Amino acid sequence: MRNVELKSRDPDPAHSLELALALGATDEGEIVQRDTYFGGSRARVKLREQTPGDDELIAYRRPDDDEARVSEYLRVAVPDAAALREALDAAYGTRVVVAKRRRLLLWEDVRIHLDQVEGLEPHMELEALAPDEADLEPARAKIARLRAALEIDDANLVSGSYSDLLLASRALLLDAARAVMQHAYVPYSHFPVGAALRGAGGGIHVGTNVENAAYPQSQCAEASAIGAMVAAGETSITAIAVVAQNIDLCPPCGGCRQRLSEFAAADTPVYLGDDTTTTLGELLPLSFGVTELQAYPPDRFADTGGRP
Repeated sequence: MRNVELKSRDPDPAHSLELALALGATDEGEIVQRDTYFGGSRARVKLREQTPGDDELIAYRRPDDDEARVSEYLRVAVPDAAALREALDAAYGTRVVVAKRRRLLLWEDVRIHLDQVEGLEPHMELEALAPDEADLEPARAKIARLRAALEIDDANLVSGSYSDLLLASRALLLDAARAVMQHAYVPYSHFPVGAALRGAGGGIHVGTNVENAAYPQSQCAEASAIGAMVAAGETSITAIAVVAQNIDLCPPCGGCRQRLSEFAAADTPVYLGDDTTTTLGELLPLSFGVTELQAYPPDRFADTGGRP
């Protein structure tokens, strides 16, 4: 199935509701929804548990665009959501959970969603059904009319999904780092550290420090998180969070800054607690990387087995 969608921030939900009702939309009441997104797939896949309504598994593809865009989706009824959630988490891992209270209104065949999402400001969604092979222009025209009537301006348009917005938030990454920090193995230093990395695919990969009686064999939290990320099939970091139990601000050590630079760009944000944000470039200026290695001709070290 297909629909044409538009998403925006909603600075005044009460006013939006008034405008929608004045246009003739019918109020269908409130729905409580919990969408669990899973990794390891070519499309976005979420398990939707909702009251009222039937639980369902939804797979969908759509471009990330501020303007109205076409979404293609497949919905499958789920008789046992808890069991399926557990199975999908075990197989693919949970990427993020979107919990929301949705006020549903219907105008002609367009769904108007006034959404309160945990962890986000209020948002609004417009969805116009566009059956397969049907001309998309009528659906686009309805969305355009609603956008004007509901006073949705360009500054409030949102390109991604709620899951993308939550994954982009520093709070989610810091919470993941704090949670894994509780599992630190630090019998010698008593200095637990947690690290969380967000991969380019949206997954969050965590690690904590693991000490060893032979001190040089210990492993930093950032190194543990990098190992988990690579094992999950990702090789690009889009955001980093590092926390420690004993101090408010715990920047990565020099070695971990170099490790992180292998997978992250200079402008990748690094969250060091609730109040401090820096970038990897600021933490590691003039870093050494693949560009420097490429400066050497491939046969430079031929006589040494490829070692400099």
